[in-house]
Amino acid sequence: MELKATRFEVADGIATVWLHRPDRGNAWTGRMHTEYRWIMAELEGRDDVRAVVVTGAGRQFCVGGDSQALSDHAERGSYDTGLPAQPAQPGGGDRLDADFAWQLGYRHPIIAAINGACAGVGLALALFCDLRFISARAKITTAAPKLGLPAEYGLSWTLPRLVGTTRATDLLLSGRIVTGADTAEWGLWNEVCADGEATLAAAQAWAANLAATTGPNAVATTKRQLVADLLRHDPAASVQDSLTLMNTAMGTDEYAEGVRRVFGPRNA
Repeated sequence: MELKATRFEVADGIATVWLHRPDRGNAWTGRMHTEYRWIMAELEGRDDVRAVVVTGAGRQFCVGGDSQALSDHAERGSYDTGLPAQPAQPGGGDRLDADFAWQLGYRHPIIAAINGACAGVGLALALFCDLRFISARAKITTAAPKLGLPAEYGLSWTLPRLVGTTRATDLLLSGRIVTGADTAEWGLWNEVCADGEATLAAAQAWAANLAATTGPNAVATTKRQLVADLLRHDPAASVQDSLTLMNTAMGTDEYAEGVRRVFGPRNA
């Protein structure tokens, strides 16, 4: 696929994906959506990728839906995702086969590096990531109520789980603007950084540490466990599943190598 609204690179096990319309604040379009899904599907199958960092080109992360696209929706009187009939299908499957929810079912950890303004659909993308790093100066907003829209792309599912119902209701109903610094203690972010450059560096450093110190199958399995337990309310089933998975893992080379790495050679 020819990439016009996104770009990516892979180095030392870390894939970095840029939303790449810096002259438009990386505003979301159907083209960007299509490219993003395609890139992520490509990266998911690569064994040389251990984590994916998603960020914005230039000074912003994603200012939300492109103004022209939003105007087109108003003229049409309905919503169009702009996706082709058969878009790429990263992650997902079964209950997770929906826009951005598929990130929960994705093989690799996805880390948002929110380097600047993050609104609407951009915020929805970030909240479905596994971890989030943000610039203290970055402005965030759900935006939708000021456009006469309801909560979009699962924000009414993600926000309450991350910050609680009280704060989620505040942001979803008001659409008010807050910053990374304002929300530092809310549980939304793994780290609040000084600026956009520091935010990307912190996200990539976390990913690099993961790649250097953990087993890929262990990480992928644990991510699946986290999602499974988000979708069910059965602690006993969680324990039983973990025992089955541990039994399987202990027969792998990855486990044997992990024991040697952590404890050293036997009887050393």
